[in-house]
Amino acid sequence: MSSLSFLRHFSSDLAIDLGTANTLVYATGRGIVVDEPSIVALNTKTGEIESVGRDAKEMIGRTPGYLVAIQPMRDGVIADFDAAEEMLHNFIQKAHRRKRLVHPRIVMGIPSETTDVEKRAVLDAAYRAKASEVHLVDQAMVAAIGAGLPVTEATGNMVVDIGGGTTDIAVVSMTGVVYSRSVRVAGNLMDEKIIEHLKERHNLVIGERTAEAIKIELGSAYPLDRPSTMEVKGRDALRGLPKTVLVDDQEIRQALAGCVSAIIQAIRVALERTPPELSADISDRGLVLTGGGSLLKNLDKRIQSETSIPVSLADDPLTCVVMGTAKMLEDFKLLRKVSISSLN
Repeated sequence: MSSLSFLRHFSSDLAIDLGTANTLVYATGRGIVVDEPSIVALNTKTGEIESVGRDAKEMIGRTPGYLVAIQPMRDGVIADFDAAEEMLHNFIQKAHRRKRLVHPRIVMGIPSETTDVEKRAVLDAAYRAKASEVHLVDQAMVAAIGAGLPVTEATGNMVVDIGGGTTDIAVVSMTGVVYSRSVRVAGNLMDEKIIEHLKERHNLVIGERTAEAIKIELGSAYPLDRPSTMEVKGRDALRGLPKTVLVDDQEIRQALAGCVSAIIQAIRVALERTPPELSADISDRGLVLTGGGSLLKNLDKRIQSETSIPVSLADDPLTCVVMGTAKMLEDFKLLRKVSISSLN
């Protein structure tokens, strides 16, 4: 093993997918070492963070009033700076097995339409969490790299990354982003629409975790081959008592219709604004779906039927962003080409 590869093997470098719903951390030489919900539990009596990630998510809806679950990220950007910094610090420590005096180089993917102020907040949070060097890269670009698309070639590649807070759409060619757009319609909004629907249709009040479970079980963008139903437990909005209702896939599809239409419309706009030569490539090769939201049943069929373009799902859509970001750690020449902001 050469001295360079030896040092790299023991390097503290990290690739981070700081997502609205989940955060993934990749450590050089070890792979994905953190995959946890982007949530912190705050004790409002003491002002201290009680827990972070999976432990904090377990507390949602089941804690005393003074323990509040906070999602530091909203729509792909930092909404609560202090909570984000604490969460990032916790995940970095976890990635380094709680070792102190570790100052990693960090590469992070962020939505394409993030403002300069929002970029600065991400950079500052990472820096204050003891990073030595921070690079931000376009989320859709690294999703394309993580999905295995030939981004360095002179051909058009289209990726649609549907996360928790945003859907990022990009057309990539020769390591450059030809077109990119970020719309704040994704998995979390789908959960909210399910909560609204059940309250309006069934007078049933449910929490975010139940809504997410319904989305996974019954959610679809196109009629299912086999209709499906699910018993949903919650609280009666009128009487305040526990209540159970039977929900079917058709009504959940209706609840999600607006979200699905908004994503498809954003894809249409991207196709309209892509140069003709690259459009021809995309028509031949199709577009690739990544991110947790792409797992919505039959979303690929629906997009294909409305755009007449082949649609495929990445092999592991949940890890495309972090794996694409990880490749930046191994290829700093490529990182310099795609980095949109850095601090060191």
